[in-house]
Amino acid sequence: MLTLNEKTNLSEKAILSDQKASCSEIPHEISREIPFGRPWIDEADKQAVLEVLNGHVLTHGPKCKEFETKFSNFVGGGTAVSTSSCMASLHLAALHIGLKPGDEVIVPAQTHVATVHAIELVGATPVFVDCELRTGNIDIAQIETKITNKTKAIFLVHYAGIPVAMDKINSIAKARNLKVVEDCALAIGTIYKGKHVGLWGDVGCFSFYPVKHMTTGEGGMLISKDEKTARDIAHFRAFSVDRTFSERKIPGVYDVTGVGLNYRMSEMQAALGCSQVAKLPEILERRKRNFLRLKEALSKIPQIDHVLDSPHPDFINSHYCLIAVLSEENQKNRNDVIMQLTEQGIGCSVYYPQPVPRMKYYRDKYKTSPEEYKNASCISDGSLALPVGPHLNEEDMSLIARTLNKILNQL
Repeated sequence: MLTLNEKTNLSEKAILSDQKASCSEIPHEISREIPFGRPWIDEADKQAVLEVLNGHVLTHGPKCKEFETKFSNFVGGGTAVSTSSCMASLHLAALHIGLKPGDEVIVPAQTHVATVHAIELVGATPVFVDCELRTGNIDIAQIETKITNKTKAIFLVHYAGIPVAMDKINSIAKARNLKVVEDCALAIGTIYKGKHVGLWGDVGCFSFYPVKHMTTGEGGMLISKDEKTARDIAHFRAFSVDRTFSERKIPGVYDVTGVGLNYRMSEMQAALGCSQVAKLPEILERRKRNFLRLKEALSKIPQIDHVLDSPHPDFINSHYCLIAVLSEENQKNRNDVIMQLTEQGIGCSVYYPQPVPRMKYYRDKYKTSPEEYKNASCISDGSLALPVGPHLNEEDMSLIARTLNKILNQL
């Protein structure tokens, strides 16, 4: 059986020449509407959920354990803990590593606010670092300039499925005795130097929101290469009870060994996850084909400065979406471009609408200078995210490029 690395590390030539065959099984929208994200739900997924609903155990059952095992197998190691969301996983990670008021945490300015909320919720202080302009990932060169004697951890995000150079992160963390939490919400299938992201740091956190690579409707996963870390977090995630439902010899009898939360996943969600994770290699292949086709087409449009990506062979992008950064003179028209694409039936988005330190809560509280995160502002203000999901095909990529080219030429 091929490993995930072997399945995803296909040659670009083969990918670009075999587009139509790979998408023949997915129904196509006759109206030419191109949604930004659409979960790939088939009959097998529906049947998996119905089997749970036809039973009598909807939570505390075996499906979550099955899903955790299948997810660990997919990423190639670690111990997985199913959760109610990626936000829950991030919060659990922050609590587990003992972050508290007075502690500082290095975090990228360019990320979903959940990455920073997890730090804020435990009373620690986020210390923002700008991103790289070509990848959107945290600028590793700036991290050490932000570290103080109060720094306790590095929270990072694999932006839009592009891996961070984790050996460099771990080198900094080891020298300073810092914990590392990986936000992998957009990075299922992302690999760095042969190892899946989430397995490099102390904890990795994943999302199964409907527009992600796979879905459980709502839900998340936490994974750690340290079994005790995962076991302790799993315990805390479920009220800190000492016996799960299946472990209780006398129904309803258990003890509580500490304070805990309820961040569990339901059996219906886990059943859908078990079915979805089996399709991930095919989903990732289709995303990669679409991404490369669209990237190739956009390279011919002069108003686009660059597409966020990392072509280095050590970096395997999971292609959550394609983020195109407009040329400097066209960035002022970004919102108009998005509206025109939307009016013509092409779904698009922004990742993310503002650098986190520029959002009202964090701006008012921390009063950081916009000069500290120029690249994050450039991506937030001057880029658009285009769809490459498995619900789309080669014709869709061509239509997106043609429509975008027409809009930009008319500005």
